Amino acid sequence: MSEGKDDAFTAPEREALYKAIFSRRDVRGQFRPDPVPGDVLDRILLAAHHAPSVGFMQPWNFIVVTDPAVKARIHADFTRASEEAAAMFEGERRSLYSRLKLEGIREAPVNLCITCDRERSGPVVLGRTHMPAMDLYSCVCAVQNLWLAARAEGLGVGWVSILHEDALKEALGIPERIVPIAYLCIGHVTHFETAPELESKGWRRRLPLEELVFRDRWGADR
Repeated sequence: MSEGKDDAFTAPEREALYKAIFSRRDVRGQFRPDPVPGDVLDRILLAAHHAPSVGFMQPWNFIVVTDPAVKARIHADFTRASEEAAAMFEGERRSLYSRLKLEGIREAPVNLCITCDRERSGPVVLGRTHMPAMDLYSCVCAVQNLWLAARAEGLGVGWVSILHEDALKEALGIPERIVPIAYLCIGHVTHFETAPELESKGWRRRLPLEELVFRDRWGADR
């Protein structure tokens, strides 16, 4: 693409981007068993690999999981972790938690673990010198790139964070120095919800944007 006007998005392209953002959902219970075509998986991984990264260190790796035995091992740890999490809530909150579908590990045809290699660019990384967590945040950008690309491909994605990190690393053979960032369930779905499930089920509401934006300093009105 040449520089100048060709770099601008057309109105339909712009609308498509916002459609992907606003219709993206954390999918748990709508996965179909259809396999994800290899070329589609390659495209969303390429989108993730084109995320911004501090010092252009590209600290991510991608572990594609399709083996049912590995999924079963991850799911068993989820069950243990979820029971522990449920005990942290009380009353109706605990009851609601128990009714929520919080993962699609075994149902989704593809699971994906995105990791961060914090040593990839050596001990001193441009841009990470005073904010050492920037490499972790870079990997989160890769997660978001993949999620939006998957939505554009008609694939659902669910982020499973109710896991013990040590158990996840052992199940996937992740070296000690590597940090797991996200464990994702990916696949075709029966439908996408019109609103986030935790919102529609009454767990949390979306906060008004105007309450979250300040001007020039914390707490100052826009």
